[in-house]
Amino acid sequence: MISMLPLALEKIGNETLLFALAGAVAVAAFVGLILVPVLGAYGRVWEKAAAGVLAVVVLAALVLVGVVIGLLIVYYYNDLVDLAG
Repeated sequence: MISMLPLALEKIGNETLLFALAGAVAVAAFVGLILVPVLGAYGRVWEKAAAGVLAVVVLAALVLVGVVIGLLIVYYYNDLVDLAG
């Protein structure tokens, strides 16, 4: 079983590693720049929980908007290329 692990890791491409690294940086930025200050701004536990839930909802909305924009770019890629030149 252990001898198969390096073979499985060899199949991971550079793009996958870069996307994983970008995702980790984005999550770290969210936690460090948004979630930690939000949780530190309130004293009561229920206030911290509500603020944390709202911060995660905002994160989900931003991710959803990014996915929709990305899908629109993929769907209309040929038209965008023709429009650009």
